[in-house]
Amino acid sequence: MRAAGVIRYTVLLITLLSTWFIVQTFFDRSWKAISLRSWLGAINKPSSKQLPQHKCGNKKSCSEDHFAFKIISGAANVVGPSICFDDMVLMSSMKNNVGRGLNIALVNGTSGQLLKTDTFDMYSGDINKLDTFLQEIKHGTIVLTASYDDAATKMNDKLRTQFVELGSSHVSKLGFRDNWVFLGAKGLKNKSPFEEHIKNDEKKNKYNGWPEMLEMEGCAPRKMD
Repeated sequence: MRAAGVIRYTVLLITLLSTWFIVQTFFDRSWKAISLRSWLGAINKPSSKQLPQHKCGNKKSCSEDHFAFKIISGAANVVGPSICFDDMVLMSSMKNNVGRGLNIALVNGTSGQLLKTDTFDMYSGDINKLDTFLQEIKHGTIVLTASYDDAATKMNDKLRTQFVELGSSHVSKLGFRDNWVFLGAKGLKNKSPFEEHIKNDEKKNKYNGWPEMLEMEGCAPRKMD
């Protein structure tokens, strides 16, 4: 009887130990699986703190009666300029429609529709091409301009006057290899608030022979008829 009792207790103990081991193993694996799913869920779940996306990658949004824009000048003679308007890249190296000198995009001031883009070599190109281009701009057209490499060697007084009429305040001071970004319009009554200019200064240049590139963004008012 004693031997039988010992055997029963031994079997009971083994059964309890086996049950405990199975339960521990099951819960440990389940907890790991739940934790893994929770961790993956935390990664895949979009953060509510993500910054909002604005047109042209700008820092803030524009109201419905304004167009978002961003103009980036070229960097030395290596990196081409970029012009974005109402979340559409109009000119860039990726689009293969920029070049040395002045890069200009014309946009309808009411609809925001792209009208024309062109480049003008201001170092060795035909200056009459730019003269004709500027004279043909229609009233109410928004003009976006970005320099690349050199934008002033062939700039004459007539051309400077035409840019002044578009609202420029800095074109009269534009010199060899200066960087310049500008947004104006045909028929503008006042000076444009959207313009930046940096001089080519050997002591201050960021690049060897060129100043640092310029980046300007903002909200251009829509022309209301």
